[in-house]
Amino acid sequence: MTVPLKAVSFDLWDTIIDDDSDEPKRRAQGLRAKPEQRRHLLWQALDRHRAVTEEEVNTAYAAADAAFVKAWKEDSITWTVAERLGVALKELGRDLPADELAGLAQALGRMEVELPPDVIDGIGDALEELSGRYKLCIVSDAIVTPADGLRALLDGHGLKQYFSGFAFSDEVGHSKPHPEMFETAARQLGVGVTEMVHIGDRDHNDIKGAQGLGMKAVLFTAKRGVDRETTSADAICERHADLPAIIDRLAGGG
Repeated sequence: MTVPLKAVSFDLWDTIIDDDSDEPKRRAQGLRAKPEQRRHLLWQALDRHRAVTEEEVNTAYAAADAAFVKAWKEDSITWTVAERLGVALKELGRDLPADELAGLAQALGRMEVELPPDVIDGIGDALEELSGRYKLCIVSDAIVTPADGLRALLDGHGLKQYFSGFAFSDEVGHSKPHPEMFETAARQLGVGVTEMVHIGDRDHNDIKGAQGLGMKAVLFTAKRGVDRETTSADAICERHADLPAIIDRLAGGG
């Protein structure tokens, strides 16, 4: 017996928001790229107290990033910005006063809010149409920008209004494909997890994570198509204009 679909959950990065579309804006304003600026701000904060080279800071930050990715991929955990900075500081054998560390973490976490990346074409119309038939929720990993910043980012683009729930990894305590991410979304929406379909761009995180709970899943390929040939997704969507019809088809058992 086919379980009726009552809700749709969405990944955020490269499904709703075009991840690096803010970088051309930064270049146009003469700003460093985000990875460079994060390292530069840490160097500035440390160098005010005791001299350190930017090369030393860059090496330590790269080690912290690598450790973050390992925890993300192997343990389904996304560290906060402050935790990632703490790893970089440990690599350097340095520390910062608690208030300065908190301020630095906040500055790094606000970069994508203060100069936001763009939404992917057609998402607004798709969400407006889908919200008339289904409950909608975000299920997203928080890589640098924390949950409050991601909500602000969606609000700034006029999209937050369409969502009745938000499962962000820094608030949930796990990242995709951990079941708790999808189960949190289902609880917030008041539906069973198998009554949801998930949309995302990564086969391992989005598709396998959702299908492992008996959900349907759609691979979105407009910005990231590397998993297209190997995905187990129930459907593939290349543009948001096609998404409502795909969801309705899956809801009808097709």
